[in-house]
Formats: sequence, C-alpha cells, structure tokens
Amino acid sequence: MNEMYDMSIVTHNWGVMSVLGVIFINIFMLFGIKNLAKYTRAVSLFTPIVGTTIGIVIFTGVVMMAAKHLDFSVQNIVMIIFAIILIYLEVKRSLRLKYLNKKEVTAFESYKSYALKIFVLEILVILSISLWMWI
Repeated sequence: MNEMYDMSIVTHNWGVMSVLGVIFINIFMLFGIKNLAKYTRAVSLFTPIVGTTIGIVIFTGVVMMAAKHLDFSVQNIVMIIFAIILIYLEVKRSLRLKYLNKKEVTAFESYKSYALKIFVLEILVILSISLWMWI
C-alpha cells in the first residue's frame, strides 16, 4: 500500500507539472497563431489534452485518497475545490472562444487578453496550491 501511495505522489506531481506545461503551450499558441480560424482549429485539437492532464491530476489524487483509506483532510478538500476551479476556468475560456463573433475584426484581440487573464489565473491557482502543499 505504501508503494502505491509513493508512486501516486510522484505521478501526481508530474501531472501537476504537465498541467502547467499545457497552460504554457496554450499561451504560446495564443500569441503564436495570428489567424482566428487556425487558432480555433488548433485549440479544438488541443483541448482533449488539457482535459486529460487535469484528469491525470484528479485520478492520482483519488488514488492517494484511497491509499489513505479515504481520509478527507483539509488539503484534500482544498485540492478538490482547486480542481473544480481549474475545470470551470477552462470551460469559461473555451465557451468564450466558441461564441466569439468571428466577423468582428477586433474579436480575436479582445479574446487574447481575456484568455491570457484566464491562463494567468490558472497558473496562480496551480502555484498557490503547490506552494501550500510543499511548505
């Protein structure tokens, strides 16, 4: 049981780092792609990867809770809340892109600033929970 718990901690940490990596890749795509149609296509192909990385973190967290005999500590509850916040922010960002007026000239530029704010907020959420857990 101890080995499963130790392995899930390592996997959980790698999952959190991969979520940060995916966010940075999203930021690079946001500023690297200048055409809205190409950006929408790239994001639609990349969105399952985002969901998978968040799912990895949630799954490994569940495995760790099972190894601890479903002990709900304050840290576990806060991590669950932060996972819900991350999912909410991703849905909010993707819905804004979905309903973006593609005929408006400045729509993509306004979306870029909005999406950057969401990405920075996601990074802050991940770093705050990570710092709290490492300290």
